[in-house]
Amino acid sequence: MKKRINLMLVFVLMVSMALTACGAKKTEEGGAATGEAPGGKKLKVGMVTDLGSVNDKSFNQNAWEGLQKLKADFGYDVKYLEPKQDSDVDPSLNQFVKGGYDLTWATAFTLDDAVTRIAKENPNAKLGIIDSSIEVPNVAAVSFKEQEGSYLVGVIAGLMTKTNKIGFVGGMEIPPIQRFSAGFREGIKAVNPDAKYIENYTGQFTRADMGKSAAATMYNDGVDIIFHASGLTGNGVFNEAKERVAKGEKVWVIGVDKDQSLTFGDEVTLTSMIKKVDVAVYEISKQLAEGKFPGGKVTQMGLKEDGVGIADTSSKNVPADVLKKVEEYKTKIINGEIKIPEK
Repeated sequence: MKKRINLMLVFVLMVSMALTACGAKKTEEGGAATGEAPGGKKLKVGMVTDLGSVNDKSFNQNAWEGLQKLKADFGYDVKYLEPKQDSDVDPSLNQFVKGGYDLTWATAFTLDDAVTRIAKENPNAKLGIIDSSIEVPNVAAVSFKEQEGSYLVGVIAGLMTKTNKIGFVGGMEIPPIQRFSAGFREGIKAVNPDAKYIENYTGQFTRADMGKSAAATMYNDGVDIIFHASGLTGNGVFNEAKERVAKGEKVWVIGVDKDQSLTFGDEVTLTSMIKKVDVAVYEISKQLAEGKFPGGKVTQMGLKEDGVGIADTSSKNVPADVLKKVEEYKTKIINGEIKIPEK
């Protein structure tokens, strides 16, 4: 009897081990369950923001969400640093480069010089930068065709303004922001040549108070739609609009980079010009893991590459006939029938 019980215990143990092995094999083959990265390598990826916050509701946050997706999908080790002044930029970049990170991202054109300098000092390091056209062997640069996406929201603004006065609030007057303004201006002009276009560069990406003041001046002057491309400064534009809408005024803001209606609400957000910084960061980081890092190259992302566009939620406030017109212009831009200036 005792011998029989021992044999049964051995049998149960063998079955248990077999089931465990099958389960382990299934998890391994599934890939996602083990978080296996492309190329079998789990990267350490760092990100240095511009002088704004990673929670700017705009491009810094967008880039960080791309890295968080890498962590969720493949188990990458990701981290960010937020320089508070110009003198913090080089040490922040070097913290990742000297710390053995596989890739260090910089999120803005304003970090161009620092990335170029650090990359040349550390030729074996890999860096990436958003909104740049630098060509350095160990740097992957990404440049967006902001003018193309901005043209589309310009079409929306030109067709939907009630006052024929439309505004633009920009941060610093640098090439990426000039492209935003130029595309927006040209899109308005294409559908409403009589509309008055008013622009204001605050010179700052981190001052919500300056954005609020700029928006107040425009709204007081009769502007009913403002497009901003100004990072945290643009939060002030939204704040001013929300206060006015609460008092019964009908004014709009067009968001930037992300779908800003999700943050500031449909009652003030007419639409948003989407700039897929998160996709760029995600895909290029994966390319490094796969041994395909585009060092020394500039990756261009426009309408054709699905790098820019308008928010999926646009239909909440933009009529179907206007969205149809947007699609017509989008097709013309992709086909090369429309050439948009960059400033």
